Amino acid sequence: MSHKPAGMVYGADDRLPLSVNLLSGLQHVGLMSISLVYPVLVARAAGATAEVAAALVSATLVAMAIGAVLQVGRFGPVGSGYLCQPMPSVIYLVPSLLAARVGGIPAVLGMTIFAGLLQVGLARLLPRLRVLLTSEIAGLVVLLAGIAVGVLGVRLAFSGGQAGASAVPAEGELRLALLTLAVMVALNVWGKGAWRLYSVLIGLAVGSLAGWADGQIDPADWALLAAAPALSAPAWGHLAWDFERSLVLPFAVAALAGVLKVIGNVTTLQKDNDPAWVRLDMRSVSGGVFAEGLGSVVAGGVGAPGISSSSGAVGLASATGVSSRWVGASIAIILLVFAFVPRLGMLFNVVPRPVLGAALAFSATFIVVNGMVIITSRLLDMRRTLAIGMAIVLGLAVELFPDLLAALPEALRPAVGSTLVMGTLVGLALTLLFRIGVRRTVSMTVPANGVNAQALQDFLATHGAAWGARADVIERVKFNLVQSIETLVSAGVASGPLQIEASFDEFNLDLRVSYAGEQLALPEERPSLDEIVAAGDGERRLAGYLLRRFADRVSSRRSGERSTITFHFDH
Repeated sequence: MSHKPAGMVYGADDRLPLSVNLLSGLQHVGLMSISLVYPVLVARAAGATAEVAAALVSATLVAMAIGAVLQVGRFGPVGSGYLCQPMPSVIYLVPSLLAARVGGIPAVLGMTIFAGLLQVGLARLLPRLRVLLTSEIAGLVVLLAGIAVGVLGVRLAFSGGQAGASAVPAEGELRLALLTLAVMVALNVWGKGAWRLYSVLIGLAVGSLAGWADGQIDPADWALLAAAPALSAPAWGHLAWDFERSLVLPFAVAALAGVLKVIGNVTTLQKDNDPAWVRLDMRSVSGGVFAEGLGSVVAGGVGAPGISSSSGAVGLASATGVSSRWVGASIAIILLVFAFVPRLGMLFNVVPRPVLGAALAFSATFIVVNGMVIITSRLLDMRRTLAIGMAIVLGLAVELFPDLLAALPEALRPAVGSTLVMGTLVGLALTLLFRIGVRRTVSMTVPANGVNAQALQDFLATHGAAWGARADVIERVKFNLVQSIETLVSAGVASGPLQIEASFDEFNLDLRVSYAGEQLALPEERPSLDEIVAAGDGERRLAGYLLRRFADRVSSRRSGERSTITFHFDH
């Protein structure tokens, strides 16, 4: 990147010192290790042995390593080029648990491959789906993902990660979680250099030492660590694949949620790395979705449950200011080492739950705020406000009142069993529904003898909100509309009423002012003071020059008795 926001130390394409690369990768793996409980839960749901559970974890580490390389790279149509590597995700956990109960491990692996192939197909269709994949929907997904990560962190810290468990922590857990969080926050806010770069890793270390001193590390975990082999190849005896038609809907919804999660994560990283960001780079998004799908295909192929782009990784990158995609190489290497050296991987298993939970909650704050910023970068009318607001409320309802799902048919519960999935589906459905009646081309007539500047601005503000247009673009359009009308009327160029027409799509906003009268000059160079004073049309030429400056493209033409000025604004 040619320039980065002030808080970003290493941007997406920046090379970084080897020591910074490795330690940053270790921070990411530390957070990612939290999700390794998911394949264990899937193995338990299938009634598998401890050996099979260990094999699932090893296979998951291999899949995560391959998925990280696919995601951070740029291999033709594959890869976002951003640090949003995949990990076991809650969006795949619920359908995988159902698959484990229905058809065992083979059903989990087979349906994971199905979901991955579906995502690969969706990656090719993204340009045609852009009417639904608006910035506010991407922001909604980022916000919901941040909430989901934060809730998981709080549960890990205070209730063992179990939904519905008591919110009252055991003795010492609250103290340990707050200590870990305080260290991370202090280093991130007041720390400089390496202290900020490794704030999460230092917080994990301090919290773990405090937990050990407080007796919060189970001696049985130390015993397992000591008994683990120093070197061991992953076992593949559980490999088998099956396809269950009854599981198509839950895994299809998980695949769609995964696609939107990638869009949200890549959106956040694009915005973090480009202070002039205004819209999604669909090439990067499409490559990220393609890599996500291939990652799930690889996961199912090597014997692991589904993996999905990590919102925690995005939050960590924002928190530390290190979003270089080259960290992905370190992450992949460390994951592969852990897959073949179980003792190293098990080090993270002895980290107390409150410490891991505090790290997740810390990272989640950056994700939530990024989601809010992305949503509010667009004008929102009542329709869009309802779509986003209802999606958030109903998504939170799943977390706050999980018993509500009992009223749904059992086959549908996995499809809406998480905040991210429920909120995303509601947001998409309402966005599609509320498109009914929204005109993409609007017009109004202005009498030449009664120009009302406020009415002109209200016209654009109302329709700009209905379109979900960027606020800064609408402000520029307002200026050009009011100034062009006032110039034409005050100079006596327009005779009779003026016709205004505005049209919008996600990438373009065009404004046309048509009137009976002579063509308005739009000079590319600013008229000199002498030209303005001496020429009879000097003021008009200055106004035309300013109008050109505020639009991306301007043209003026005359046909018969009528002239038309067209302003084009990139969106």
